[in-house]
Amino acid sequence: MATSWTRFRRDKTAIAGLAVIALIVAAAALAPWLAPFDPSFQAVDGLTDDGSPVPPNGEFWLGTDLLGRDLLSRMIFGARNSLTIGLVANGAAVLIGTTLGVVAGYLGGYIGAALMRLTDMVTAFPALLLAVALAAILGSSLWIVAAVIAMVNWVQIARVIYTETTALSSRDYIEAARALGAGTPRILVQHLIPHLLPTVLVYGTLGIATTVLLEATLSYIGVGVQPPDPSWGGIIVESQSYFLSAPWLVFFPGIAIILVALAFNLVGDALRDALDPTQRGRG
Repeated sequence: MATSWTRFRRDKTAIAGLAVIALIVAAAALAPWLAPFDPSFQAVDGLTDDGSPVPPNGEFWLGTDLLGRDLLSRMIFGARNSLTIGLVANGAAVLIGTTLGVVAGYLGGYIGAALMRLTDMVTAFPALLLAVALAAILGSSLWIVAAVIAMVNWVQIARVIYTETTALSSRDYIEAARALGAGTPRILVQHLIPHLLPTVLVYGTLGIATTVLLEATLSYIGVGVQPPDPSWGGIIVESQSYFLSAPWLVFFPGIAIILVALAFNLVGDALRDALDPTQRGRG
């Protein structure tokens, strides 16, 4: 573990990504104290004389939106919703995918085949189309959107965990544990899952970036977090008609989405390299 941390620490881009993540998470957690205004507050001077959004200035650092609300405040509170969905939805997807992958890979037979055919069936549908359909049926709220994203994002990690579990199940130490009378729960907990944790950790980190982007996409097409609750994707869709006259309304939340996705990808890639046993001794 110390060697893995050393390799991770040497990756400057990963450290930069970790710093960006820490900064945004801290801003989201401290939103009530950091945000200059309430995200729903419509300032008297939040619009110009002709009713247009106010550009960035000393009072409104990132400008205002089409209703005269402070964009910085809405982005800080929007980070809460976007990151909450990203963490909750991805966490649930990782849990579902890991559980099904381990069970299918270890038990095999009809149970493993049935679980993998279920995975194939979900994979056959485009993730975005399936997410839109589920969101339209179940409704749109913070937790429903998180549940919808989890239901479409578990298949990738399930396949990876299934493949690794199948390979590990035939190893000598697993056969020895069986010969000594160890039951299935003990083998899974003590011998299989510890070897799968690096993969789960890496895919869990990389999946957050995908989840944040999918949440932004769902909000953009109108089936994500609904107004007046702010989210980065929702801010963009609310402001797209002002793209030419008030480009900051699209630019700043777009940059935030890109930064978060890039940061999690950088950290995930670095974790994959650091935890890869074939990389030990290199570099």
